[in-house]
Amino acid sequence: MLFRELPVVDRVRRLHELGFQVEIWDWSTKDLPALAATGATFSSMTGYLAGDLTTADGIAELLRTAEESIAAAEIIDSPRLNLHGTGLDPDGLPVRPGEAVTPSDRERAHETLARLARLGERHDRVFTLENLNTAVDHPGTPFARAEDTLALVSAVDSPGLRLNLDLYHAQIGEGNLVELLRRALPWVGEIQVADVPGRFEPGTGEIRYPAIAAELRTLGYEGVVGLEAWPSVDSATALERFRASFA
Repeated sequence: MLFRELPVVDRVRRLHELGFQVEIWDWSTKDLPALAATGATFSSMTGYLAGDLTTADGIAELLRTAEESIAAAEIIDSPRLNLHGTGLDPDGLPVRPGEAVTPSDRERAHETLARLARLGERHDRVFTLENLNTAVDHPGTPFARAEDTLALVSAVDSPGLRLNLDLYHAQIGEGNLVELLRRALPWVGEIQVADVPGRFEPGTGEIRYPAIAAELRTLGYEGVVGLEAWPSVDSATALERFRASFA
């Protein structure tokens, strides 16, 4: 989402030069050996290529492409592999819409995530389940709310599965971010941020990210905070604002 005027390898190199770790989306479209050769530290990448948590065909595809993603993660040494409630198309829309999930859907999702957690543990990687918002960016996505992802991850309760707690999405869908952090922190593997509205960098909207940062320090959080935001002006300025909010 940053330095989009540059080829992907140069984006990675630039972020590394500025002292940041790097996250990537769909790894299958990237030259992974070239990315590894930049010397950058990779924090997270997409952990599947297709599939979902609840249908027979979707589960099989999710598990198959998760195995492929594990092998890809080893090339760039990405410790975290990100998941959603279902696959997303290039426009961020769910490939299998279904916001209203049934108890049997939840049971199948729990079983699927438990299998993914065991896969992660075997390979010393962590799958992270990200919450999304359905009002603006991802309408129709099942298991989208932070409450849904927290319930699933805490029920599996495995070091191979954690939350990717996206505060931009949570603000749109639920709000009350500090209380959410307090409840979710034992299962958080990463926190992602952007401001509301616009999905720009911290300091451009309604979320008081310095207060969020202070709460994270109080809670003893020492993990990753990822900027998953569009730059409101230019990428360098967005990164300066991000660093200022969390330094």
